[in-house]
Amino acid sequence: CDAIKTEAEKKAKVMSVMNTMKDLEQNQTKTQEEEVSVIKHPQPSKPQQEPEPQPHSQTLSRPPYQQQSQPCLPQQQQQQPTEPASPTVATTPDPVAIGVEDKASPKSADAEPEYEDGRGFGIGDLVWGKLRGFSWWPGRIVSWWMTGRSRAAEGTRWVMWFGDGKFSVVCVEKLMPLSSFSNAFHQPTYNKQPMYKKAIYEVLQVASSRAGKSFITCPESDETETSKSVEMLNKQMIEWAMTGFQPTGPRGLQPPEEERNSEVYPEMWVEPEAAAYTPPPAKKPRKSTAEKPKVKDIIDERTRERLVYEVRQKCRSIEDICISCGGLNVGLGHPLFAGGMCQGCKNCFLECAYQYDDDGYQSYCTICCGGREVLMCGNNNCCRCFCVECVDLLVGQGAAHAAIKEDPWNCYMCCPKGVFGLLERRSDWPSRLQHFFANNHDQDFDPPKLYPPVMVEKRKPVRVLSLFDGIATGLLVLRELGIQVDRYVASEVCEDSITVGIVRHQGRIMYVGDVRNVTRKHIQEWGPFDLVIGGSPCNDLSIVNPARKGLYEGTGRLFFEFYRLLHEARPKEGDDRPFFWLFENVVAMGVSDKRDISRFLECNPVMIDAKEVSAAHRARYFWGNLPGMNRPLSAMFTDRLDLQDCLEHGRTAKFGKVRTITTRSNSIKQGKDQHFPVYMNEKEDILWCTEMERVFGFPVHYTDVSNMSRLARQRLLGRSWSVPVIRHLFAPLKDYFACV
Repeated sequence: CDAIKTEAEKKAKVMSVMNTMKDLEQNQTKTQEEEVSVIKHPQPSKPQQEPEPQPHSQTLSRPPYQQQSQPCLPQQQQQQPTEPASPTVATTPDPVAIGVEDKASPKSADAEPEYEDGRGFGIGDLVWGKLRGFSWWPGRIVSWWMTGRSRAAEGTRWVMWFGDGKFSVVCVEKLMPLSSFSNAFHQPTYNKQPMYKKAIYEVLQVASSRAGKSFITCPESDETETSKSVEMLNKQMIEWAMTGFQPTGPRGLQPPEEERNSEVYPEMWVEPEAAAYTPPPAKKPRKSTAEKPKVKDIIDERTRERLVYEVRQKCRSIEDICISCGGLNVGLGHPLFAGGMCQGCKNCFLECAYQYDDDGYQSYCTICCGGREVLMCGNNNCCRCFCVECVDLLVGQGAAHAAIKEDPWNCYMCCPKGVFGLLERRSDWPSRLQHFFANNHDQDFDPPKLYPPVMVEKRKPVRVLSLFDGIATGLLVLRELGIQVDRYVASEVCEDSITVGIVRHQGRIMYVGDVRNVTRKHIQEWGPFDLVIGGSPCNDLSIVNPARKGLYEGTGRLFFEFYRLLHEARPKEGDDRPFFWLFENVVAMGVSDKRDISRFLECNPVMIDAKEVSAAHRARYFWGNLPGMNRPLSAMFTDRLDLQDCLEHGRTAKFGKVRTITTRSNSIKQGKDQHFPVYMNEKEDILWCTEMERVFGFPVHYTDVSNMSRLARQRLLGRSWSVPVIRHLFAPLKDYFACV
């Protein structure tokens, strides 16, 4: 008994660690929908599971391993595969309800044959399933009774997906046995999506158990060691699966006979979400295996296509359906195109709209924020993508194929024409998009305290506390605005950044080291402060980072150092002097992380993209109480809005604006062909450091100190703020503090 208990505890601990590898947005179960996949999939490898050809398959894209026989098209090689977090996307009408007598007598209903249409895939089989716009996902064939819904139609199967435990009805033509692992497994999705990684881990755990395969694991001493153990185990299991599940092969993956005939499934199948999140048994008793599952989300593939057909027949308004997923639980309009959007797709849009891959293009479709195969706009100044599924469904069958042949292809946001079948670009989309990000908050807070402007004769120089100061962008902007600075205290640990600050501001900055070492006593000694600014590191918050640890681990928790010192620096009760603060971070963060930051700071952020006032895209969230933070962003005549304005003499810009410049050297390359952005002496060239400084709004040679290399200077700039954006935010402070 002790050995069994120990094994159960270890397994539960491992599952708990796996759950930390994904965001906490998986509880938004109100937004699951029904989709139809029109992608033709490969035949299963088992003869007895060979599906009949799909008569109405109208295929324009296939998985990479099925494209050998396709004609070679110039644009097709450049389409980029992308995947969302799980094969579930919105709410749909429920299947036909089970009769009362069926519910009352489950045994009699269960006695009827199920899945005996001669097309394979019986109860308990481990499979790969495909839904429109999603990668092949591991699942398990389950009985209709387990779902709590109606029987699946002939030629379809109920599938429970690993990772989140949700259910779908899937045609057998869109299923493959798990033994086709080497064909269906998608490494980029595994690297990028924690939910997919969790699903792979779970299905291979079951597969190894059935096959009697054991793996070498190291003992775990704490959570960190457990995480390493999970990674090592996952790697071993994937290698085993990629080589054909030897020595037993596909035969060893078959479910035990008692599992096929069981009315009640083991706990990990009855309630996978609960099982995955259950703490070790020593802390909390396991749930009864006889407990009926709480079915929250059911997906039927055909709803989105059916609803779009109804819109074409004038039976339904497109504003009444979510054009991203086909759901009917519409809460707002899509910001870019005519049509509705549900809450789940809204959250997905908020996270993914400003997420870019290494080629500079959006990671996901502009319409649905999903898509395995996407069409990339040929306009050098555009970085939008549209998935083949959305294009064929909303624009018209064959539209994606026509777009592939068109070179260059201008996307539906760039074409002068605004209507493409059912896809109608909103004429006011810029303001709608701004409003979408400015009013995306599910929390209401009291408005910040407003301070009346200070009389000119009473204004004093500002005293600033800058946390995670970087290269002193805050001080640079205050000086450019002519605001007198009495004291500028900066917390920074990067030696190169400190060197830039010391040299460029002639010792005006008081550096105090690591923010974690600053105490209340220090704040009282250095203060009082009128302005607190900062932007904690974004590495563990950005969803672009597949290994992110979130807000509460790694560098993410440095946000709480900002919160702590902001609290210490606030004026005491009865002190009515103006006090302002500003916190910045990336837009591409998890919804739950943004919500928690807003909850601690007691305000919602505004989203500002530097492309409006500079030659580069750089969308960021800003929290704070600065006056007029949400006012429209307008460029000044001195701002360099085009890349050409930032270049040295004799150099020609190939693009109007560059994508977000990060600390990575390849972020300089632009477009789907990874072109360098500058043309000089009949050759392509990278951006010089002085040109990058102009793009960010810094003075030329601002980072040219201490013989720093080009890459080191780019790292400093990639972590910095955009000068014109900070000037826009700081400008109202001239009404409160003394100016020169």
